[in-house]
Amino acid sequence: MTATRLAGVELGGTKSIAVLTDGTTIGERFVVPTTTPQETLARLKAQLLAWHSHAPLSAIGIASFGPLQLAPERPGFGSILATPKPHWSGAAVARALTDSVDCPWRIDTDVNGAALAEYRWGAGRDCDTLCYVTIGTGLGGGLLIGGRAVHGAMHPEIGHLRLRRAPGDDFAGACPFHGDCIEGLIAGPALAARFGADPATVPDDHPAWRHIAFDLAELTGAILLAVSAERILFGGSVALSRSFLLPEVRRLTVARLGAYLPFLTAETAAEIILSAALGPDAGPMGAVALALAALESA
Repeated sequence: MTATRLAGVELGGTKSIAVLTDGTTIGERFVVPTTTPQETLARLKAQLLAWHSHAPLSAIGIASFGPLQLAPERPGFGSILATPKPHWSGAAVARALTDSVDCPWRIDTDVNGAALAEYRWGAGRDCDTLCYVTIGTGLGGGLLIGGRAVHGAMHPEIGHLRLRRAPGDDFAGACPFHGDCIEGLIAGPALAARFGADPATVPDDHPAWRHIAFDLAELTGAILLAVSAERILFGGSVALSRSFLLPEVRRLTVARLGAYLPFLTAETAAEIILSAALGPDAGPMGAVALALAALESA
């Protein structure tokens, strides 16, 4: 039997990673800075071709920052739509990475991929409805319903929801599109603007962290109300670096919604609102999960 060789590409805003697996175990990892589309995609493609020439790849998965055109019948399928990242609007990611590599492939957002990886192998196992939220340079949310990533007119853009603001919080927000959407309030660049310093250097007792916990609870509540998620998993540097945040988010979410949502109590919140299990490998393993899905449907 031919060995299963899955390649995954996680295209991130700062760095991009290509991995080679023998199914689900990462054997090789290739990391490049995300610069221009021409340079970044060419280097990733060269690595994919090198792996493919050594022994044929079974499938390729691409988990990319967005927004993306994911409708196969529409022009620009597999390309990045309008993005504030310089030079990347319109970049034909899927075509650049899969042309000349004869195997099944699938592309999705990095957060949908990470949600799928957590569903298969991480903290989202056995959950019919799952939301994965990552907070770092940006804020993105991947959503699975029935174990399948949600697509529609586009894909979920949870980071750009505009929610109720914490009382007394007058921070204007940092999103170039929407100002004080949730990404504009709590993603990495927003925190740097809010604190006027590297967020990693700000102590846990800074009063603005209370506003950030409020914002996260607003987001969590919106997800629970909108899609009845059985589990909401938080990943990324912001969510994982402050151990006090998730317990406070659980407390605030229960205080606001527990009287209305019968499934939400102080006890169940600890099972519903969790840290992602795959940590920094959620992204690359998300790409592998997409490759596996491509292979299974081929």
